Amino acid sequence: MPAPLFPLFTDLDGRRVLVVGGGLVARRKIDALLEAGARVAVGAPALEPAVADLVATGQVEHLHGRFDPNWLNEAWLVIAATDSRTVNRAVAVAAEARRVWANVVDDAELSSVQVPSRVQRGDLQVAISSAGAAPMLARHLREQLEIQLDESMGALATLLGRERQRIRRHFPDIAARRAFFDRLLAGPVPALLRRGDAEGARRAFESELQDSPAAAPGRVLLVGAGPGDAGLLTLRGLRALNQADVILYDRLVSEEVLALSRRDAERIEVGKQVGGDHDATQDRIHALMVEHARAGRCVVRLKGGDPFVFGRGGEELEVLKAHGLDFEVIPGITAAVACAAYAGVPLTHREHAQSVRFLTALGREGHDPIDWPALAQEHQTLAFYMGVGHLARLRDRLVEHGRDPATPFVLVENGTRTGQRVVAGTLADLPETAAAFEVKAPALLILGEVAGLAGTLHWFGAPPLRHDAALARAA
Repeated sequence: MPAPLFPLFTDLDGRRVLVVGGGLVARRKIDALLEAGARVAVGAPALEPAVADLVATGQVEHLHGRFDPNWLNEAWLVIAATDSRTVNRAVAVAAEARRVWANVVDDAELSSVQVPSRVQRGDLQVAISSAGAAPMLARHLREQLEIQLDESMGALATLLGRERQRIRRHFPDIAARRAFFDRLLAGPVPALLRRGDAEGARRAFESELQDSPAAAPGRVLLVGAGPGDAGLLTLRGLRALNQADVILYDRLVSEEVLALSRRDAERIEVGKQVGGDHDATQDRIHALMVEHARAGRCVVRLKGGDPFVFGRGGEELEVLKAHGLDFEVIPGITAAVACAAYAGVPLTHREHAQSVRFLTALGREGHDPIDWPALAQEHQTLAFYMGVGHLARLRDRLVEHGRDPATPFVLVENGTRTGQRVVAGTLADLPETAAAFEVKAPALLILGEVAGLAGTLHWFGAPPLRHDAALARAA
């Protein structure tokens, strides 16, 4: 069994590197070498246009002709990127004789050095190598790290690099220095950089440096979990779930999304139950957010859909602001957008709908804020949240104010999930159709001309279910 590779990061700034080959593969290697500051010479009888442009502008030296071992003179590294294994082998043999490290593209056997898959965030680099044995695995891991590592990591690396000597002077003891970094990275500095507040991050860094070991303040991340399909969770939402100490989650958040969270995070269900006291539940949510954030924890308030679309996210931020707590909002894909897409219903369409309205069928008790005459106009799409228990009233009010009873609708039950059902019909028979198929929450009502496209554009799950409610009543 071959010995494992010894990982290194090489400083090529101002050093000569030879690339043998002038095609597209060579071009990709040249671009990376120039980024690292190398003095690049390319040896080949012909060059692809982009490489020729680099030669013409003086960025790259061209050694014309077939490979000559003398090209290796003064080279620190050589990359063989031709489509001829014979030429590549000759390069590797000549490099070995001169003790020059050689990388032969896609040929681990001939290479004395490997170029790993790489994830870069500013000065921070993560390199992955399988020693050439499983390049697709290395590529897969790189793609996963691209998701996990936020772009702000580059700014964080720059900040820490700039302040490195100050940190060493302030904490000469390595154990104390490690403890400082643990506090710093768990504190507000990364979050402030993630939201683009470089000045706030600098102040937080100074505070941490001068006031250590003060406990890091807690914060709340208001995260939209999307409608259920874990694949629709945003990358930033995924990162938040992996930072959380405490997760306060709604009843409609799917198990698949929760499974993506940090395994040692405390999970507390705070969902509002049908028929329960929603205001009392909301008060409890407020109290839990404040309690855990004040205790220095990272709290993720995880909501189905988007926090600011019928999610009472604004009320929760007002409470956090009143208590002087730090917060961040991470949007999610709201149910209307996702459920419509998974049901094959475009919310807008040049021929059928020039506007879309998001509405909730629930208002404060005794108050009906809906502008029914405006909603009764045609060529607009209405997306009703929390409307399953109010379908008869919705139908009656819309028809009463002039909406065509033949207007198509779809009810999307458990949208985007494996149990999704789409029930279709016309406004005239909306409540009867829902009753016939026993539609239950969570379900979203989409009403408008575009809903008629569900029958032909559906792609996820079973085709829409239809029921002739009028015939059923006559029977």
